[in-house]
Amino acid sequence: MRSYKEIRGILQERITSLQWQPGDLLPSEQALSEEFGCTRATVNRAMRELADAGLVERRRKAGTRVVQPKSHPATITIPVIRQEIENKGQAYKYLLLERLEALPPEDARIQLGLNQNEKALFLKSLHYGDGIPQQLDVRWINLSALPEAAEESFADIGPNEWLLQRVPHPSIEHVFRADKATAEEQRLLQLEDCEPVFTIERRTWISGQGITYVRLVHPGSRYHMATRSSDEPIFS
Repeated sequence: MRSYKEIRGILQERITSLQWQPGDLLPSEQALSEEFGCTRATVNRAMRELADAGLVERRRKAGTRVVQPKSHPATITIPVIRQEIENKGQAYKYLLLERLEALPPEDARIQLGLNQNEKALFLKSLHYGDGIPQQLDVRWINLSALPEAAEESFADIGPNEWLLQRVPHPSIEHVFRADKATAEEQRLLQLEDCEPVFTIERRTWISGQGITYVRLVHPGSRYHMATRSSDEPIFS
């Protein structure tokens, strides 16, 4: 029996090779499950990932269609901060500063789609390169989506890497800004007076369910990022 990843790859190839043209109606999940000799649930998962990647559009009762192509979007993936630091030839160190289950503030609650009385996991951690702070990670994790996070101490692995091991291909939204550092950020990141910070606010979700909402704070003088142009989504 084929796995959902194999099916996703085959369907993606049919789309990118233009065997299925933009606007074409795809076969039903029942027809595809019979073609591949698998369950409809397996096909459904493959189709969900294609939809999350922006290749198809799914509508109830109207079926699934190939979306119109977009022109060269900038693709920003979720990097593993440990690998980023080690790739610079620096010694990596991780330090957990705070961990607790609590009611998130309104902005985080809305981003995660939680009820007002629903708790989430709060984590604050630092990532170092050669002993110098490179990133402050302040995040909330939706325990309804990832209940196993409540059992993880995060003492030895950062939440960034832990999440990517369990949810490798979420939908992502990024907000980038240059900010004035707070007093806490200046102290934790060992910033000079008036040194700005570069922040990334990231929200991830799968099938409409929020996974994590995080604010990543970097010293403006020690961080850079790059994007690339791509006609295809990135799967690994």
